[in-house]
Amino acid sequence: MLPLSPSRRQATGWLLHAACGLILLAGLQPANAQQATDSSVKAAYLYNFLPYVDWPSSALTAAEGPLVVGIVGAEAVRTELQTVVAGRQVHGRPVTVRPIGENDPLDGLHAIFVGRDANLPRVLDRVRGRPILVITDSAQWREAGSMLNFVPVQGRIRFEAAPATAERAGLKLGSRLLAVAERVLAP
Repeated sequence: MLPLSPSRRQATGWLLHAACGLILLAGLQPANAQQATDSSVKAAYLYNFLPYVDWPSSALTAAEGPLVVGIVGAEAVRTELQTVVAGRQVHGRPVTVRPIGENDPLDGLHAIFVGRDANLPRVLDRVRGRPILVITDSAQWREAGSMLNFVPVQGRIRFEAAPATAERAGLKLGSRLLAVAERVLAP
């Protein structure tokens, strides 16, 4: 992973503060707004994961092509993420969000979020062996082969990481990402 420039460190700090602010706000919202807030926090996390992942050069086809994030079974998260990524770049590439059905082609994806409404084993069987960052929201994430997973901790949304699973797919999760994970699974 490349060292962060001062401007990138500042942007990263701002994004982490923004994500923390969203997490704090989650506890202050009325119950009927909880799903929207959860979706906002997850979307912020999804965007903030991207700078801390190294993809193999074979996964990054065009020099200026977009990083494509697919969303399965989480319409509210997709909508929020589209707002978050509008006009932003990661690694000098624009970020685009694509809705994915459980049987849709996965070509061109760099990351995929599999929400609770999706058939996790079916989707991850199709992803296995591809250099696609897999983020889930499931208690069965480890068994299914996910790399990052959202988990509730004391009323807040956090995440767990499985760097060995990412490495088997040709990805490297950065040390700064792993440092803020709630839990990092050993190989």
